Amino acid sequence: MKPVSRLLLLAAALVLAALSPTRAADSGKRVITIGGDVTEIVFALGEGGRIVGRDTTSSFPPEAGRVPDVGYMRQLGAEGVLSLKPDIVIASAGAGPAEVLKQIESAGVRVVRVPDPHSIEGLIQKVTTVADALDAKAAGAALTAKLAQDITKAKAEIADLPGHPRVLFIITAGGGPPMAAGTGTAADSLIRLAGGENVFAAHTGYKPISLEAAAAASPEAIGLMEQTLREMGGVDAVASNAALRLTPAAKEKRIFGREGSYLLSFGPRLPQALSDFAHAIREKAAEKGAL
Repeated sequence: MKPVSRLLLLAAALVLAALSPTRAADSGKRVITIGGDVTEIVFALGEGGRIVGRDTTSSFPPEAGRVPDVGYMRQLGAEGVLSLKPDIVIASAGAGPAEVLKQIESAGVRVVRVPDPHSIEGLIQKVTTVADALDAKAAGAALTAKLAQDITKAKAEIADLPGHPRVLFIITAGGGPPMAAGTGTAADSLIRLAGGENVFAAHTGYKPISLEAAAAASPEAIGLMEQTLREMGGVDAVASNAALRLTPAAKEKRIFGREGSYLLSFGPRLPQALSDFAHAIREKAAEKGAL
């Protein structure tokens, strides 16, 4: 073979070698994230610049708000998602409807479904799944290592806090009646990890409750979604509620609200959320403010 031919072949091989990784990366360049936890993880991995669309629940970090909104994660439409020409859709386990995700896949878009167990191990699994989908394994390993370290510190801090308060956690569902968190929910896992006792652990899922039932449970602390607390009139209004005013939580004003995804998405802010929640269920609202 002539020297020139060898040089041409070598040049061609080098070009192909250089292009192949780029093409592999390009296949996942345009990303749509569905689920606040997924979006937070992508940003925490340093890959937020690849997001071209996100769902309505993805409100953190603030940069996510500048990205086009494709709708509520459980009521997606294929047309809106595909209009953004994504290469990959990374979706939380609760995303849907299922047939819409199938339509997106049928259009040639890769859909990665992220498991959502409400546990520390589940968070690590989520980060690994998202990092693998983005071909960002090194960043994923670094993030999981940091999270493991921060969670260990939070658990040690919680272990030093006094008592195991009885906690009632209330959310609302679509503007309906208050619903209490039972076993198998993110709130139940949060309560347990924060060293508390869920007063409605005998129930499964989120179920509507009467305020009388809440009073009978005699919670020592009441946690609410931030929006729910506002709708109920704030800490003082909850504390003076006829059905709750005689509970230890009302008497001590251990009543607090936090933004839902911060506490319940089990995303990268979990170490902070655990510490925050653990202190809140033991302290008066007046000591750290109403919200």
